[in-house]
Amino acid sequence: MKGTYCLLINLKKDSRIKIGNKLGFINFKSGYYIYVGSAMNSLEARLNRHLSDDKKKHWHIDYLLLNKNSQITDIYYTVSTKKVECEIARNISPNSSEIDNFGSSDCDCNSHLFYFENIEDAITNIKDTFKKLDLKIEIY
Repeated sequence: MKGTYCLLINLKKDSRIKIGNKLGFINFKSGYYIYVGSAMNSLEARLNRHLSDDKKKHWHIDYLLLNKNSQITDIYYTVSTKKVECEIARNISPNSSEIDNFGSSDCDCNSHLFYFENIEDAITNIKDTFKKLDLKIEIY
């Protein structure tokens, strides 16, 4: 199964987290974050990896997810052989605060991580983006 996904992450309190060597320390505000990613090999395995606490820090998102204050609340995804993560990120971006250069080192996007103060705005942005791009939305 191949596809693109949005992790909805709750950060329970303000946190200063080191994100790899290049990004360094970032101050994250408490609230909700949407991380946009894709898996063109095994989508289910990638999502399960994100949900696991037993992993090496490989991607930017791993550093955030392994912080004790963060928790994935929902995962929205679409099954597709076409990689649409940048299109999703570009559609969510104008409605949020971006975390510069997060998760976008292999594309020309400014970010693949977006901040929202409340869960309702975050979920609305995910659903509106999937609808606008005519993507079937699934919940993991």
